[in-house]
Amino acid sequence: MKQRKLGKNLEVPDIGFGCMGLSFAYGPALEKQAAIALIREAFQRGVTFFDTAEAYGPFTNEELLGEAVAPFRDRVVIATKFGFKDGDPRAGMDSRPERIRAVAEASLERLRTDHIDLFYQHRVDPDVPIEDVAGTVKDLIWEGKVRHFGLSEAGAQTIRRAHAVQPVTALQSEYSLWWREPEKEILPALEELGIGLVAFSPLGKGFLTGTIDEKTSFAKDDFRNVVPRFSPEARRANQALVDQLAAIAAAKRVSPAQIALAWLLAQRPWIVPIPGTTKSHRVKENVDAAALELTADDLRRIEDALAEIKIAGDRYPAHLAARVGR
Repeated sequence: MKQRKLGKNLEVPDIGFGCMGLSFAYGPALEKQAAIALIREAFQRGVTFFDTAEAYGPFTNEELLGEAVAPFRDRVVIATKFGFKDGDPRAGMDSRPERIRAVAEASLERLRTDHIDLFYQHRVDPDVPIEDVAGTVKDLIWEGKVRHFGLSEAGAQTIRRAHAVQPVTALQSEYSLWWREPEKEILPALEELGIGLVAFSPLGKGFLTGTIDEKTSFAKDDFRNVVPRFSPEARRANQALVDQLAAIAAAKRVSPAQIALAWLLAQRPWIVPIPGTTKSHRVKENVDAAALELTADDLRRIEDALAEIKIAGDRYPAHLAARVGR
């Protein structure tokens, strides 16, 4: 795959791999050896950018990623995150400097490495000044334990304040054909400051693949059960978007997912999607999307199609929505 640059000097491939779903949020965890095999397959296909967090599991996701990439650690970029109390998203935020340091040390051990390539604050902690967070990561960078600083789901003003203390290499945010809110304030700020965007849920938590409809049932511990956008009514309404994607994909003899990923890559040269999957054929499909070039006419057709569609349902339940955009 071709390479893209996040921030000033972090090079990653066009398509990364979001590891969360291997062990967290989307139903039963994939068996560990199967997950390791999938990560290694992704690497063989050219994926060298892997995203994890202490909160995924908690902890188990970092452990399996560390084991999976150990044979080729020096050839991959690992991103992980801090910011939740005891690594538990249900417990609330904790970005106190001492906690950031503790997470860094524990993550280094679980990931079987001597440095974290990209260390994100998972969510902005309203009780800790972002300057203190950025300053702590700056110290970790000086010590050689971290290479780059990132933020996740932060608002434009927070990004600016953090960047003034320690340059932010990347912002991680949801961004896709069915969540385009970052286009209003976030993308212009990132462009101005020279910060990359790592797009999670680039396939709309699976919806843009065209394999989910109003009749689809999820595992009892699947996060999508509490997402308003995945209510049967919202799925029924949002099917119009998938139908339009499918028509465009059919004309180009590719999949709707590949159109969705190629569209993201076409928005800015510093946007990198990190789709996740538990299936080998989806890894290949996602990687192949990097070779799909959408013409100006293709992009215009997509824009025209989307202009006629109003997406139904919020992307987070209220208690989680309160944590983003700070």
